[in-house]
Amino acid sequence: MLRVVLVALVVFASIYAFVDCVQTDRRVVRTMPKPVWLIGVLVPVLGPVGWLLAGRASSRGGPASRGPARRPPGPRGPLGPDDDPDFLRKL
Repeated sequence: MLRVVLVALVVFASIYAFVDCVQTDRRVVRTMPKPVWLIGVLVPVLGPVGWLLAGRASSRGGPASRGPARRPPGPRGPLGPDDDPDFLRKL
């Protein structure tokens, strides 16, 4: 039973790392070029661990981070009625 769990964990980690590598923008991939990472992630255990530790973009707010802190400048989404100055003027 333990062997099945370990094999499932390795397969899940490989799939997760491969999908994460495919979805990551090539400009924020660290250490090696993205095509090398895509091949390296398929190496059991070492590939996914290497990708998660050294290849993917930092999520701690560094220059390569993704998320709400790094939102591009430009028009924002729609405002609610109580936040829209034009709507409030019409009241």
